[in-house]
Amino acid sequence: MTKGFFTILLLLISNVFMTFAWYGHLKFQEWGWMKKSVLWSVILISWGFALFEYIFQVPANRIGFKENGGPFSLFQLKIIQEVITLTVFTVFAILFFKTESFKWNHLAAFVCLILAVYFVFRK
Repeated sequence: MTKGFFTILLLLISNVFMTFAWYGHLKFQEWGWMKKSVLWSVILISWGFALFEYIFQVPANRIGFKENGGPFSLFQLKIIQEVITLTVFTVFAILFFKTESFKWNHLAAFVCLILAVYFVFRK
């Protein structure tokens, strides 16, 4: 695997954990076992998910960064990460939160981020 592909794969995995850390607890309440949980216990559970986010995020950035022999500049890494974050969040929201809908303005914002990727990679 190339460093670029491996970087993107690790970023994708880290963002799955990040999304569950940030938003998963909102759905867990419906599943009963966290319905009566106090806030501090929800925070600790989220930190547990976030630990795994960092286990994948930090190596992704180290492997992918140009100054470490990777293919991406710092700005390119950040833009790639933001697009992955939005993609993972969108899939998560559509699958887990049936009350949320994906609208045209969400798509327009997504297109703007894709354009950001295009521009950040232009020489």
